[in-house]
Amino acid sequence: MDSALSSPILVGRDDLVALAERRLASAAEGRGELLFLAGEAGIGKTRLLAEIVRRAEGFTVITAGASPGDAEVAGGLLADLGSELRRCAAIAEVGARVARRLREFADGDAERQRRLLVSDLTDMIAAAASGPLLVAIEDLHWADDVTLDVLGRLGRRASTLPLLLVGTYRSDELYPRVPMRAWRSRLLTQRHAEEVRLGRLSIEDTAAMASAITGSALPGAVTGAVFARSDGIPLHVEEFLAARESVPDTLADAVLSRAEQLSPPARELAGVASVLGRSFDLDLLAAITGDGPAAVDDGLRELADRFFVQPHPDRSTFDFRHALIRDALYADLTPYRRRELHARAAAAAVSASFPAAFVSDQFERAELPEPAFGHAMTAAVEAAGMSAHREAVELYRRAERTAPATLPPADRAALLTALAAELAAVDDNASAASCYEAAYRLRLQLDDPLAAAALVPDWVAARHLLGAGLDERAAMLRGALPLIAFRTDDPAKEVRANIHAALAAAYMLDRRLAEAIEDGEFARSIAVEDCDRAMRCNLDATLGAVFLFAGRIDEGRALLEGSIERASAWRFEGQTARGYRMLASSLSMLVEYEQALRWLRDGIAYAERVEQFNDRNYLIAHLGHVLWAVGDWSGAESAARQALADGGSITTRITALHVLGYVAMGRGAPATAVEHLTEAASLAAGMRELQRLSPAWWGLAEVALQCGDLDTAIARCEEGYEASARVRDAAYLYPYVITGVRAHLARSGSTAAREWLTRSGELVGERGIPGTLGALVHGRGLVHLHEGQTGKARDELATAAAFWSGRRRFWEGTAALADQARCALRSRKPAEATAFQIKTKEVYASAGAPVPANLLPREAVVPLSRPVFPALPSSPSAPASLSARELEVARLVAAGMTNREIAAELTIAPKTAAAHVEHIRTKLGVSRRTQIAAWVAGLS
Repeated sequence: MDSALSSPILVGRDDLVALAERRLASAAEGRGELLFLAGEAGIGKTRLLAEIVRRAEGFTVITAGASPGDAEVAGGLLADLGSELRRCAAIAEVGARVARRLREFADGDAERQRRLLVSDLTDMIAAAASGPLLVAIEDLHWADDVTLDVLGRLGRRASTLPLLLVGTYRSDELYPRVPMRAWRSRLLTQRHAEEVRLGRLSIEDTAAMASAITGSALPGAVTGAVFARSDGIPLHVEEFLAARESVPDTLADAVLSRAEQLSPPARELAGVASVLGRSFDLDLLAAITGDGPAAVDDGLRELADRFFVQPHPDRSTFDFRHALIRDALYADLTPYRRRELHARAAAAAVSASFPAAFVSDQFERAELPEPAFGHAMTAAVEAAGMSAHREAVELYRRAERTAPATLPPADRAALLTALAAELAAVDDNASAASCYEAAYRLRLQLDDPLAAAALVPDWVAARHLLGAGLDERAAMLRGALPLIAFRTDDPAKEVRANIHAALAAAYMLDRRLAEAIEDGEFARSIAVEDCDRAMRCNLDATLGAVFLFAGRIDEGRALLEGSIERASAWRFEGQTARGYRMLASSLSMLVEYEQALRWLRDGIAYAERVEQFNDRNYLIAHLGHVLWAVGDWSGAESAARQALADGGSITTRITALHVLGYVAMGRGAPATAVEHLTEAASLAAGMRELQRLSPAWWGLAEVALQCGDLDTAIARCEEGYEASARVRDAAYLYPYVITGVRAHLARSGSTAAREWLTRSGELVGERGIPGTLGALVHGRGLVHLHEGQTGKARDELATAAAFWSGRRRFWEGTAALADQARCALRSRKPAEATAFQIKTKEVYASAGAPVPANLLPREAVVPLSRPVFPALPSSPSAPASLSARELEVARLVAAGMTNREIAAELTIAPKTAAAHVEHIRTKLGVSRRTQIAAWVAGLS
């Protein structure tokens, strides 16, 4: 067979080419987008991208590609993109500006630096789209976080620009911690991007490609062998067809078989180039080989002619035609030859001022740990300085691997501390906790107790996210205080304040409010005037939330609002977002829904603006909670699903699952509700926090009550009560009050219900949180109604209904309306009962749900699924002797129901229904059912 040759036609991709042409046409009209081409290695993404570029007539085309090492270089792919922009005369200035901005830093904290960098780079590249612009980027699975952030922003703006962004990525390499994984999911969920997947070729497509490459139809046996070994992957088909004598067993065998056909200098040059990665710089390659320019040019020309490499437009940078080709050549190098080449590459890269991340990788592969360590540390600090956390983790890990045995213990402790902080930033909390612990023990060995104690709050924060209980965390924090008890200088005061602030936060999360206030106020009292500002913002937010849950609403809100204001003024974006989280989520749980909605929406807008996505997603989940609480169940479900799709911390997922469970509960889907709430409870069990567990337990109690499983409902209520009683909580207990009263009344009667109301009501009353107190009067109304004290019940239920309505609390508010209907029915006021039932039905209908069966009176005044008629007035035409039951039957007759249907509706015998109809006829002086209906219709 002939040597390797790309297929002259694109096989099996007609539908994708047509889609690309439609997207190019839309972009040319100013309606661009971000398009992903996904598929496994060798599937033909590069070839399809090249076809899109070929068809982009009238577009300015900019191409770039990522390599494995790029994930360690913050903005590395953007630097390449800037270089490409500079080569296009019309937009060269944009490329120069991108390059300059990548070398600059902004003021403020690291998160702010990164956000401004991303924002500026996005604006610059978007400005290049003054006319149709196609940006084609390969191998996004190797891209760094900063590049992905910029591309994501461009994708969100592309719909109003003549800009088409097309990026390829390997779908089989989206491992859990690959930066692109969550980024891609978020863009697709929010419909800021579109994705197409390239499938494998069929045997017919393989035969067509083989014929196109070789110029003639191949024997069926050969085609079958190629298809079997290639698995329908186009690159493999091309490489296998290039074998001269037989079809090789593997792709690597096929590549190496072709490489044997190269001249010795070209074969050597290919191996040298492979140590530099998928893309390589011409000058760097020449420096490594030591050969003259002519020899290098000749070798590259042969490699290009034989389809091993392909040049960039400026011919100063080259790419292997595919990463798999480079991998095969690299793997074929002998170990010592590979080390030697990496050492040369590292030395040449240092001389050429290549990025420290690239240099450190080359030194490590050359097994020269000392220079690898130094360059890795430099690159890691740079990455951390712009909050490129994943890149920083990889670089600090390299520094850890290559650290010399003679590294001073203090420097090793500093390395572990820096690595721990970056690990925590990417939610690898197990590794972060391990590094913090190692650094802590090193500091103790160095007799540096102040530095050791300073590590404990962050170490505890990581342990908390791994499920460490309050007792363990509090013991760790208090155990650090004796380490610095002998010091009274400002550094020691600051560390001591940090420890007490962490204690306050730990107690607050478990709703141990008294302890939280004690430690929080002590931390504020000992903090030096010019203390850690970030700590002070977090401390004020913690104390503010504690005051809210302690019933000190105005004081807590003022402290939280002040924390947000100060953090924003100091440009602490993380602390500002946390302040929004604390204030908005606390208000949402305290039934202060009007204020909660305001702060939630402000917080979401802020977190979106500064790209604090974890905080944004958490706030969206809490927005879902408030929307459920006020009866906007469609909005609640949408917010919860968005929070789950966008991802985030475990607390975001738990809150979103609460919301979905509550919505399903309200819509009469108990199995779905139990599924969501059980998952939430399971996730929360590891955290052991009341605020995560109790809402799930309450939802499960309500579902059990609705389904008539009174024992489970009561058991869940007791579980919730015990958890709240341990910390004297009211904010998470108050929903259980009414649920427990109903369950006890249905199972045992008023004695058990009164005992429950007394126990649970004591905690609610003790805290005195305004938004929770309606539960007490509502519970008393239910007990009095059960006991037949309808006068008291009437007043109490009216008060409860007004309370919940004023608070916009849908769940208990609609239940109070149904309770009033039952009370009116027992008071022999059918018209009033009907009015309450109609209102209950209307309110539930506004939420798109039926009235739960357990809220309906046992003897319904009117069937809520049928027409409702006006109340009976006192008039001469309405005989006073018509009883309430007869009036009810008359209305059902007017609704067109037969005696048997009336009997089923009222749960009475058909003979009894017939007797009622006859009595009505006699009393009204009519003979036909239509006359009864006419009489009912005439009521006003």
